[in-house]
Amino acid sequence: MAPLCWGAQPWLRRGVVGLILWMMAGLAQGQTMPFVVANDRGGLIGARVIEVAQLNAQHRRVELRGRFCYSSCTLYLGVENLCISPDTIFGFHGPSRHGAALDRAQFEHWSQTMAQHYAAPLRDWFLRDARYQIKGIHRISGAKLIALGYPAC
Repeated sequence: MAPLCWGAQPWLRRGVVGLILWMMAGLAQGQTMPFVVANDRGGLIGARVIEVAQLNAQHRRVELRGRFCYSSCTLYLGVENLCISPDTIFGFHGPSRHGAALDRAQFEHWSQTMAQHYAAPLRDWFLRDARYQIKGIHRISGAKLIALGYPAC
């Protein structure tokens, strides 16, 4: 049996090229798949800020769904390509260190950092009221945020 070579087997070359193109299309499509966030209790503000910046740099679609999005999860509201479910409950509170108060400078820094991720009406409310709640959370429905101008899924 003769060895396979590109010139002698044009169907093989077309097949390999087709397979590579198909795989590349799948990879490209994977980059445009939405990033779905559901039932997220939050985490570290700094880490979430970096994640939001990466999602924005990738122009990645983010869908906030599920029953709840609490604490630093709400920073996803700063993603440029975003939609939210009207049924999701968003929970807001001020910055703390595992529930302990921060010194005034840190509190102000992290409050402002969080607020930058919210649209004007929500940002104003957060800076005026919600950031001072350290224990517990203020809950707002996705439907109410949609009424404030956030896009619905």
